Amino acid sequence: MRTAEDRTASEALAPDALRSTAEPSEARHARRLGPAFWIASAWIILVVLGALLAGVLPIDSPYALAYTPLAGPSLHHLFGTDELGRDTFSRVVYGARISLEVGFGSMVVGLGIGGTAGLIAGYVQGTFDAISNMVANLILSFPALLLLMAVVAFWGRAWWQITVIIGVIAIAPLFRVVRASSLSFSGRDFVVAAKALGATRWRILTRELLPNVLPAAVSISLIGVALAIVAEGTLSFLGLSVAPPTPTWGNLIAEGQSSIARSDAWITFWPSVVMFLTLLALNVVGDRLQHRFDVREGRL
Repeated sequence: MRTAEDRTASEALAPDALRSTAEPSEARHARRLGPAFWIASAWIILVVLGALLAGVLPIDSPYALAYTPLAGPSLHHLFGTDELGRDTFSRVVYGARISLEVGFGSMVVGLGIGGTAGLIAGYVQGTFDAISNMVANLILSFPALLLLMAVVAFWGRAWWQITVIIGVIAIAPLFRVVRASSLSFSGRDFVVAAKALGATRWRILTRELLPNVLPAAVSISLIGVALAIVAEGTLSFLGLSVAPPTPTWGNLIAEGQSSIARSDAWITFWPSVVMFLTLLALNVVGDRLQHRFDVREGRL
């Protein structure tokens, strides 16, 4: 027989139980990243590891002219050889180095500068916010591709120069994203409570706002990595990227474009497939992370 004490305890627990069982199925599904996320993540890890370990993998040098030109795919040359007899598979693996360095490096530059400015502007507001917005609008007013081409042609086309230039162009959009997220959190109860308890601005920025803003910023940056890789490929077609014979995915596709209509189309087909799958994976991972953290923010 239940005592009055037991009934009181069960009634006190009832609201929590009801809340847990009444949680919408959409919210539960939103917290699951799904198989597409894990497949895409596995592909990105595979590509990154291949680029990092290319020097110790049992593959040929990307510059070796030791094979029959235009040989088709085989067990010895998985992606065939190019017009100079270089192993295409090796060049695709080594080409991932520059493409990924440009992609991730430019987002580090953009997020480091634009993200920091956006975090501060969204919290401090006032004069700093107004000036930062003006600078962001100025950068966004220039066509990105034309600005990229002009600066590369004037400054140089080493991989680190291209990385810095794309990173500078990425500052404005990343600033906007982080600023909007920072603004949405700066009025939340936990920030107001931290202010009331006498927390410094530095503590509020680093301990309260940054952990909440960072996931959304990183998810957007992953999509930005894909855009940066495409930008490097575009520069390759225009002859403004890293000079051959250094392999990048963009250079490999540009070098093999004359073979598209011939029977040796694998020269440009394989780097195009690898680049497409990597861009798709980055977009899937970024989109899933953005969707998940948007849901979590809405439930705070």
